[in-house]
Amino acid sequence: MSPTEQASWGPQSAGVVVIGVAGLALLCGSVTLASDPPGRLLTGIGGVGLVVFAVLTWRARPKIAVTDDGLMLRGWFGTQQVSRDELELVRISEFRRFGRRQRMLEIETTDDRLRVYTRWDLGVDPIQVLDTLTAAGLAKPRRQRDS
Repeated sequence: MSPTEQASWGPQSAGVVVIGVAGLALLCGSVTLASDPPGRLLTGIGGVGLVVFAVLTWRARPKIAVTDDGLMLRGWFGTQQVSRDELELVRISEFRRFGRRQRMLEIETTDDRLRVYTRWDLGVDPIQVLDTLTAAGLAKPRRQRDS
């Protein structure tokens, strides 16, 4: 892997901050603007949910990082080091949803755990991550499609 290639991926900082600010705005609105108890409860729950999501997402950055031994996979509640030998399959799955394509990076390990990462999780297109992992020897090269 060349020094110019990115070696870790996670949600973009700006997106996480915007979600946290939106949660704080909902919390402020539930205290100051909502006059009915059910409205206060709903906006308060929404605000708390967004703030918790933003904090846990910020804590779990970067989601994937290339290390000397293999991959570091980070989640909301912990970090796991996966060696090259423990990687079973690294691939892209693609789905059409609402008229657009949704790509996801799938990482399967020998302990039968499947981890799925979207563009939100990685901050870039999953194909770029797969190409970098392939260049680092952590994924098998993609087969070319026949025309």
